[in-house]
Amino acid sequence: MHFLLANDDGIQAIGLRALSQAILERGHSVVVCAPQTQQSAVSHHITLFAPLMMREVPWEGDNAKAYSVAGTPADCVRIAQMLTDKPFDFAFSGINNGENAGTAVYYSGTVSAAREARMLNIPAMAVSIMPHADEAMRLHLARLAVRIAERYQGDALPRLCLINLNAPALPVEQLKPLRIAPLSDAYYLDSYERRVSPHGDVYFWLESGLKIEPHKPGTDMALLNEGHITCTFMGTLTDENAACAAKLQDLCI
Repeated sequence: MHFLLANDDGIQAIGLRALSQAILERGHSVVVCAPQTQQSAVSHHITLFAPLMMREVPWEGDNAKAYSVAGTPADCVRIAQMLTDKPFDFAFSGINNGENAGTAVYYSGTVSAAREARMLNIPAMAVSIMPHADEAMRLHLARLAVRIAERYQGDALPRLCLINLNAPALPVEQLKPLRIAPLSDAYYLDSYERRVSPHGDVYFWLESGLKIEPHKPGTDMALLNEGHITCTFMGTLTDENAACAAKLQDLCI
């Protein structure tokens, strides 16, 4: 298989190396195309009004090429297609330093890179691990991700459906089994502190410390907190026409 590997933590992120190693161990080839700098929480932003500067960077492995792009995760996925002479069989985004589960997926550059790949008809997976993971934890997750990818190449995923894989930062022997899980719908409750600069200008600073609603049992975040690796198959945003459109029927005549 020929893999595309992107992320939102930047070209120097250690999670990229773990996934690349796992890909090459299985005899596959990989093109790494990642942001030049940290791009966490940029969601699905693409660059419209600036050039996307690209450079090749050294990378381990005879079947690997790597490039950095002065752009976003979604930019990198789009550019990567121009950096190879054969189509990609699968795209990875990650391994992200920090989980991308629950409502975090709406902000995540990691997930958005995988979503961009799906929009380009490349099967794709976002891969993330909770903070403070060590190399053994990352490599275990990377090897699992590659085994899963091998099962979902080709047309095995519905249109625009991506795989979202998350793991707790636990030693392998302490991990609980993989679980297929829905996204938690718990939302963030953090706020902003209002401040005034020495020049009298008002500005706002995001409060430190994560505040979030409780997670429902059986959702991805609840299971991660219990020690499970979680997998969610994320499809398109669906409409709620049937539930909400009755009040507009007279305008549709």
